[in-house]
Amino acid sequence: MPLRRSARCGALSSKACPVLNLELSWPEAAVTASSLAVVAVALRAADRPRLAGTAVFIQESALVVGLFALWQLAGSFSVMGTGGALARAQWIWHAERQAHLPSEASLQRLLLAHPLLVQFFNLYYAGLHFPVLIGCMIWLFARHRDHYRRLRTTLVAFTGISLLIQLVPVAPPRLLPSAGMVDTAVRYGQSVYATHTGFDADQLSAMPSVHVGWALLVALAIIGAAASRWRWLSLLYPAFTTLAVVVTANHFWLDGIVAALVLAVVLLAQQAARYLMSRRPDYVLLPRIGVSRPGLLLSYLYRADPRRVAEARLVQLDPLEEYDE
Repeated sequence: MPLRRSARCGALSSKACPVLNLELSWPEAAVTASSLAVVAVALRAADRPRLAGTAVFIQESALVVGLFALWQLAGSFSVMGTGGALARAQWIWHAERQAHLPSEASLQRLLLAHPLLVQFFNLYYAGLHFPVLIGCMIWLFARHRDHYRRLRTTLVAFTGISLLIQLVPVAPPRLLPSAGMVDTAVRYGQSVYATHTGFDADQLSAMPSVHVGWALLVALAIIGAAASRWRWLSLLYPAFTTLAVVVTANHFWLDGIVAALVLAVVLLAQQAARYLMSRRPDYVLLPRIGVSRPGLLLSYLYRADPRRVAEARLVQLDPLEEYDE
């Protein structure tokens, strides 16, 4: 991980201090995803049952890291140029005031008197969201495989839709002069973009906030999969993430609200798709049967009852499915 030295280490010191950048760049993420994909293909080619589970896990890891690389890369592209980014940010700021939402600038001013807390929020924004998402995915893969499959689809759909929206550039509040907000990461030398203020294209993907969307997805996954009554505390994670992205002047309130709406649309679409599939007269849910690999399913069914081969072809087999003996 690259190590940056900040211009100051808190409000009371002029000495430089090391700051870790915890986030992979898109080339690093792309290389990591490609390497994982190659390893997964090699393990599958070995055709050894003991390696099948490891191959699937590495394959899923490549998918998630590759999605992160795409998100990082897409931030540097836009379909409308950067000229209107400030105007759109100004419109969002005005719309929030018309809707009587709390002022992001007022909230930030309350915390600027506490440099260590602000620096913590800078690090939180820069590097915590992706490791937490990865940790949640690993936990679901290992302990709640059925929940993992749904979350994987939700994650891909939400991130994909968000990337499409972000092709229309919108400046964050730290780049909007009329907002009167401070770029806290630049102030303390913790910026993931640069050590100076600027107006680069990769900083204009504020709408919607993928940070907030991923945090909501993690909370919903924990609530849906865990059995403990303490699982509801996971809702503090998206709330805290929203606070972090606003205090650091990286997002407006509406950026997080739109992210929540996009996630809600994805979840409703998944629910509708499951309902429609269950209503199909030719859709057959095959029972769990004693086979060691999904590839043996058709031959097993044929030996048991040749008429069921026609039913089996209607079902999309998932390589993550576990078959009980």
